[in-house]
Amino acid sequence: MSESLVVCDVDEDLVKKLKEFRFRKETNNAAIIMKIDKDKQLVILEEEHEDISPDDLKDELPERQPRFIVYSYKYQHDDGRVSYPLCFIFSSPVGCRPEQQMMYAGSKNKLVQTVQLTKVFEIRNTEDLTEEWLREKLGFFR
Repeated sequence: MSESLVVCDVDEDLVKKLKEFRFRKETNNAAIIMKIDKDKQLVILEEEHEDISPDDLKDELPERQPRFIVYSYKYQHDDGRVSYPLCFIFSSPVGCRPEQQMMYAGSKNKLVQTVQLTKVFEIRNTEDLTEEWLREKLGFFR
């Protein structure tokens, strides 16, 4: 492991918000987008979205900067059942500055543990974030 790898803490208000988000009662797609405040070395809330499709969500992500997303997705199973998996998506686009990339990569596991999520995915190109991609990823958890 690199000596210069920075692992950022998670903002306390964000931890509370993520816990509330986990137990939300709404039945629509929703997302919390997080970024790292480099000066404070803290993962903070950037934006919240209600009723947002994967395709609309990708439009909210910067093309050349990493982001963490917690996404509540309305998943229609083949047998008609509906579930609302909570997905952690690490957007790490090609072309990011290496030090930024390392800071996000180094902080990812701490954030995943803090939020206690098991469906953890990574995208290297924001264009990859589509309904089809997400359904395919979630198919492995059936």
